[in-house]
Amino acid sequence: MPKMKTNRSAAKRFRKTATGKLRRSRAYARHLLSGKPPKRKRRLRKSALLAIGDEKKMKRLMPHG
Repeated sequence: MPKMKTNRSAAKRFRKTATGKLRRSRAYARHLLSGKPPKRKRRLRKSALLAIGDEKKMKRLMPHG
């Protein structure tokens, strides 16, 4: 049986937490920031957890964590 390879694009986008969940960065924080209120920009800085349905798919892409 061949080695299981990690999907590199998924590995760059997600990190595993101590409990095994996946952490992601938020969207809409890259450009056009002048029109967004400071409160929204502060929230966008923080990371979020991946949805449960997506988490199962991504864990399959990242077998080694």
